[in-house]
Amino acid sequence: MEKRASTKQVLLYSLINYLGTAIGVVSTILVYPKDKALLGTVRYVDNISQLLFPIMVLGASHALIKFYPALSEEKQKQLFNYSIFSISMISLLVFAGVMIYTGVSDDKRDYLIFFGFPIGVSLAFIELFRKQAQDLQKLAVPTLFEKIFPKIVLPAVFLLFLHGYISQTQSILYYTICYIVIFILTAVYLFKYFKPGFNYRFKTLFGEITRKDYFRYSLYAFAGSLGSLLAFRLDGIIIFRLLSEEANGTFSIGVALASVLQIPAIGMFALYAPIVSNHLKAETFTELQKKYVEVAKLLFGIGALLFCCVFLGIQDLFRLLPTYNNLKDSIPIVNILSFSVLINMATGFNSEIITYSKYYRFNLIAISILIALSISLNLYFIYVLNLGIVGVAYASFISMTLFNISKLVFIYKKFRLLPFDKGFGVMALIFTASTAVIYYLPDTGCHFINLVYKTGLSLVINIVVLYKLKLVFQMNMWMDKGLKFLKIKS
Repeated sequence: MEKRASTKQVLLYSLINYLGTAIGVVSTILVYPKDKALLGTVRYVDNISQLLFPIMVLGASHALIKFYPALSEEKQKQLFNYSIFSISMISLLVFAGVMIYTGVSDDKRDYLIFFGFPIGVSLAFIELFRKQAQDLQKLAVPTLFEKIFPKIVLPAVFLLFLHGYISQTQSILYYTICYIVIFILTAVYLFKYFKPGFNYRFKTLFGEITRKDYFRYSLYAFAGSLGSLLAFRLDGIIIFRLLSEEANGTFSIGVALASVLQIPAIGMFALYAPIVSNHLKAETFTELQKKYVEVAKLLFGIGALLFCCVFLGIQDLFRLLPTYNNLKDSIPIVNILSFSVLINMATGFNSEIITYSKYYRFNLIAISILIALSISLNLYFIYVLNLGIVGVAYASFISMTLFNISKLVFIYKKFRLLPFDKGFGVMALIFTASTAVIYYLPDTGCHFINLVYKTGLSLVINIVVLYKLKLVFQMNMWMDKGLKFLKIKS
């Protein structure tokens, strides 16, 4: 039953994310390039909020998943209530810190923090509610709110700004209000299925789990989350501060398009988190190994299919668009970051294994190394090699690859688990060979025909070969069902 529920949720989660991404891609290639300065400013506000909200959560959402298996239903509700109380109190402290910082700083752009703060508060509660919905296997609807609404609001705000109906400040304000609305809708949906009550006496809660264990885990989870977001959001802050709003907008376009690849991974990692936590607690490592390989192979297969299409078709796709001149600088960014995403997908849910094991402290070490690498490489590529935003993309790729390798090595040393088998090498050879051959096929002189025949040929060749060699179990299962359905219809 758990497996069926998880599969259904992964499917819904992925479909919603792809719908949101489809809307986002259309906006990214047709709307956002018309004012990359506004896009860069909005992304900067977004990055601020992404850095503030882990402080407000302080590891509470991860602790919810970590300690749930050891608690009775009543204590689970108490833990959820405690998390709400904790986020509320810390948010007030963060606001006080924001007021102090802006009071002593003379940077004229600091007013943007006051847009990032309410978004951060909303994201903190959304994160907590999403973890609770995840445990209930009710993740699809909160995902709909979180992934679709901003994708609709932001391009609408852009169009209003471009036509002179609203100012830049009003544009950012409406974007901020959007997240407050998402927070309210997510709360309403969750409490429809989950009734935690209003028990805010927490002494009995810490009778079943010790305060020391809870706070120690929460602080390490917080450090890992903050460090992870700092590492992944650092690029947008560095570009905005050291280069320009326009450069940040160009880079943001590349990030948005590269993120298409990771949608299946986001869904699977979120929904497999409780499963990983349970396997680690029960020490059923054989089953965990099977899941580890199964998920990693599936994600690598899906990610590689998409990456090959992006690599082969992005130039022709952009050439067909009226915004090509504003988009062309993002092409190398898309290719570099897409490959980075592919490597991350191929390593499976290694972060979840570390986070929900007794070795969760390693996340702090790995993230610290990642941040140090990211900052130093960014400065080197920008100031020494003068590579601009392409250098930022290379810095992100190198640091993320080393980050994933360090996690793989650590997991293997502690658990003797690896997400790879012989099929990975065969798949890598298939994708590399097919992409190389198709890339050097002659162009037709028509960008539309090039786009269709090269990406189409890549999909057909790779899918057929993967299916015939039975390299990815889930893909074969889906293909067999599809072929059976077509036979029935005919």
